[in-house]
Amino acid sequence: MAVVEAVEAMAGRFRGCLVGALMGDCLGAPFEGEPRASPSVLNSYFRRLNDPDLKVPYKQYTDDTAMMRCVALSLIEEKGYVAQDMAKRFVKEFYAEPRRGYGSNVVDVFAALRATKFRDVYAPAAMQFNGRGSYGNGGAMRAAPIALFCHNSTMQELVDTAKDMALLTHANRLGYNGTVLQCLAVHEALQTPKNDLNCVKFVENLIEKMKQVEKPGKDDILDEGEEPFVYVKKLERVLGLLECKDSVDTDQVEEELGVDISAHKSVATAIYSFVRASCPIPNIETENEFQRTLHYAVSLGGDTDTIASMAGSIAGAYYGIEKVPKNLERHCEALADAIEQADQLHNLVKARASTS
Repeated sequence: MAVVEAVEAMAGRFRGCLVGALMGDCLGAPFEGEPRASPSVLNSYFRRLNDPDLKVPYKQYTDDTAMMRCVALSLIEEKGYVAQDMAKRFVKEFYAEPRRGYGSNVVDVFAALRATKFRDVYAPAAMQFNGRGSYGNGGAMRAAPIALFCHNSTMQELVDTAKDMALLTHANRLGYNGTVLQCLAVHEALQTPKNDLNCVKFVENLIEKMKQVEKPGKDDILDEGEEPFVYVKKLERVLGLLECKDSVDTDQVEEELGVDISAHKSVATAIYSFVRASCPIPNIETENEFQRTLHYAVSLGGDTDTIASMAGSIAGAYYGIEKVPKNLERHCEALADAIEQADQLHNLVKARASTS
């Protein structure tokens, strides 16, 4: 009974997670690939969107949210991870709305999946880049629903599910381990009591888990000189940046963590955005920590929609929907869908808890 009650209390955090991911995507997308926006431009941007009288068209979501919706709906309707169902949803979604900003490599995977009639849903991704697979952040950007679904699961189940989901499109160690790290970060945020965020402990917990995740297994074949603990080292850099506090500038974050479409140059950046924004940041006007997370993630430049989406899902999982500014969320396309999917995942997890 206590487990069910604990899950019940998570409803607002489930909503915050998926809404946060959507908002980071929608609000970060206008800045993707553009020169890094100045503090005055971003402050004006968020100030304007917070105006309750502002009436503008919805800010559309990108492939990040399109694929995340597929992950959520597959988990909900199948009541668990079913690889073929999820792969079919990705392909159907792409061909229905191909102009959401998909990368060419994942489009090739979708084409191969359709051509082979989903005979082996992992094969097309595994064959990319001469069998090395993609290390992009496409798996991580859609990972939040896995963390919600695995809220009461063992760490191994979460890791295995996140990895398998990533392998549908990203077969490189950096690609699927980045997906696992993003899932672990959302899960850690859900498990952290509100008003009790210790940023150093948060990152240290992720380091300990990633040491197990990245430890090469008997079937892993690393190239000579290849670093196996890429994400552990990235998270250690996050700790170093936290120690520097306000002296850290955006150039330093880009240099040490990265801001591009590679998973190993964006997932740790999203985590840093969350922990850094738990305290005031120079040149960012808002006192709302959730909004500050999105604002800071966008301010770093580069792959702004994906980094802000990943950071938003972590922040939303910690702060809950209560912290999400209503004036901001109303500008995002498909907000009601994100809330509905969060509620459905929450009900599914609650039902699983009551039978365990």
